[in-house]
Amino acid sequence: MRIGIFTGVTDESLGPAELGRAVEERGFESLFVAEHTHIPVTVRTPNPGGGDIPHDYYRNLDPFVSLSFAAAATTRLRLGTGVALVVQRDPIILAKEVASLDRASGGRFELGVGAGWLREEIRNHGTDPRTRLALQRERLLAMTAIWTQEKAEFHGDYVDFDPLYSWPKPVQDPHPPIWLGGWGPTTHTRILDHATGWLAPVGIPLDELEKGIDQLRELAAREGRPPVPVIATLFDPRPDDLKRLAELDIHRVLLGIVPVLPPTETLRELDRLAEITSPHR
Repeated sequence: MRIGIFTGVTDESLGPAELGRAVEERGFESLFVAEHTHIPVTVRTPNPGGGDIPHDYYRNLDPFVSLSFAAAATTRLRLGTGVALVVQRDPIILAKEVASLDRASGGRFELGVGAGWLREEIRNHGTDPRTRLALQRERLLAMTAIWTQEKAEFHGDYVDFDPLYSWPKPVQDPHPPIWLGGWGPTTHTRILDHATGWLAPVGIPLDELEKGIDQLRELAAREGRPPVPVIATLFDPRPDDLKRLAELDIHRVLLGIVPVLPPTETLRELDRLAEITSPHR
């Protein structure tokens, strides 16, 4: 079972290059970082985590910039978004960003994606929140076409372009893994349709996670597909939690450092997590 770190990178935190080096030096397999492009001043959408929107959400660095610095400072660390908000990004530009980072890092990038929850943020990007799942699907399919075809074209309800050239192509074949975030009535169907695996919601109880994994495996089996890999995120893990996830054959566990800590506290927390998880790595 792979064990990585999930956190935000802000203008108040450890810098992305230093963070990447610290994560790799302590033997973790991966680093996934969060995204919010902005937080609107007036927000009516309830925070899924309850309470006010966390301070860190206002100050995130762009994840692709952060991961580029982390890639340059490391040699083995897998690098991922947790999650990139595809419905807030142009798919042709995002396809080039992903392919560029994958190539520059030697094939170490993984794309975690989500449709987002903050409706005011989504609307500011010209996206109707009511159609964001359909839009996300088309953008991911269009990006896949760009990554895998010399002359890519796509014609959908929300994404439409005639044949185009776009390089570089990703190092990973056929493209970097796509991890679809979410936990709703259509999540598993959408994973099988246009993703590599499931990025389970942050903070989901382990009993619910196990139920979701069973449902996803049953759905895949009915379609004649192999089991779908799953990434889970834990906060303040206990040894029994890691043992249970290993028994569930989880692909990767991300240990969350949220809220984002000041630099020296981040290093101490990484040391603590490394000690807790060393028997499982």
